Amino acid sequence: MSATEEVHGKKRQLDEIEIDLSQTAPLSKKQKRLLRKGKLDLTKLEQAQKEEAERLIEKKKKKEKKEPKFGVWIGNMAFDTEKGDVVRFIVSKTAELPEYSTELSDDEPCKVTEKDVARFNLPNQSGSKKIKGFAYVDFNTKNHQLAVIQLSEQQLNGRNLLIKDSKSFAGRPTKEDVELSKNPPSRILFVGNLSFDTTQEMLTDQFQHCGEIVKIRMATFQDTGKCKGFAFIDFKDEEGPTKALKDKSCRKLLSRTLRMEYGEDRSKRTPNHISKDKNGSDDRNNVSRGEEPSSAPPPAHLKTHTERPIRERKVSDQKQTKRRSAHSRADKPDHRQKSSIALATAQRGSAAIVKSTGKKTTFD
Repeated sequence: MSATEEVHGKKRQLDEIEIDLSQTAPLSKKQKRLLRKGKLDLTKLEQAQKEEAERLIEKKKKKEKKEPKFGVWIGNMAFDTEKGDVVRFIVSKTAELPEYSTELSDDEPCKVTEKDVARFNLPNQSGSKKIKGFAYVDFNTKNHQLAVIQLSEQQLNGRNLLIKDSKSFAGRPTKEDVELSKNPPSRILFVGNLSFDTTQEMLTDQFQHCGEIVKIRMATFQDTGKCKGFAFIDFKDEEGPTKALKDKSCRKLLSRTLRMEYGEDRSKRTPNHISKDKNGSDDRNNVSRGEEPSSAPPPAHLKTHTERPIRERKVSDQKQTKRRSAHSRADKPDHRQKSSIALATAQRGSAAIVKSTGKKTTFD
C-alpha cells in the first residue's frame, strides 16, 4: 500500500468550533426573513434577549436558596379543612409551652405563633375546592417542629391527625395484632371469612410456616362437603397462632381477607362438677394430692342473720302429710278434667243433612 493511499484512508479531522457565550444567540431563519423584510429591529431583539437571560438567572438563584429544613407533614385531615383551622389548632395547642429563645436546646419544644410558620402548603383536589387530606408546614427552628409533632393523634374537625417529620416516610404506627384479638392467647387459631372452595390442604400450606399444626377442624356442609366459611387450626403451642396473627402473608386466601382470632382451648376448661370452696382452694387439686374435698362449714362471718333452727317434725305432721297424699286432687269428684281428655271422650255429632220437618225457625 502506497503512502498516498494511507493518507486517503484516514478519517478527516474536523475543525473545532469556538463559541463566545458573552455574545447574543444567532438569528433564526424566521428572524432573518423578518430582518430582510424590515419587520425586525435588532436593538429591540437584543434588549429582549438580555431581559430573558436576567430572568433565567434570577429563577436559578431562587431555586438555589435553601428551603426551611424543619417541616412537618400533617395527614388524615377532613376534606373541608382550611389553612386557618390548622394554624389556630397549632397555636392553641402549643400556647402553654415556653416561648422560643436561643437558650433552649434543640430537643425542647416551644410555643408556636403564626409568625413562626415559614411555609404552608395545603394542596387541593383537581377540579374541586376540597383538599387532598394532607398539608406541609415548615418552620425555621427545630423547637417549633418538635412542638407540632407532639400534637399527633389529636382531633381536628373530628379526625385524629397524623403529624410527623416531612422527611419521614414511615406510616402510622401499627397496633399489635395480638391486641386485636378479643380472646386470650391460646394454641388454637380461629379463621373466618373463608371461601367455600377452601380445603384443608390450602389451610395447611397457608399456616404451616407459623408452627407445627396438630389438627385442622373445618366446618363443612353435609350434602356437598364444601367449607362453611370458617375453621379451627390446632397448633402445638401458642407461638403458632401468634405468628399467624402478626404475619401479613396469612391474611388473604383465595382473594378473601381472612378474619383471625385466638380460639377457645377446651382442654383448659374447668369441669362444672369441680367447684371451689369459699377460701379459694380448688377441690380438684386436693383430690389429685390424695386429700378429701373440703366439707367444713362456712365461716361464722358468712352466715346470714335470717337462719332459724330447723323444727323437728312431730308425729301429727307426718300423719297429715300421709292423709294429703292419700286424698289427692285427682280423687276428688269436683276435679276439673283436662281439656284434651274431654275432647277425646266427647260425643261426636252427625255431619248429615237435617231432614226438613216443615217448621220455620225465626230469630228475633
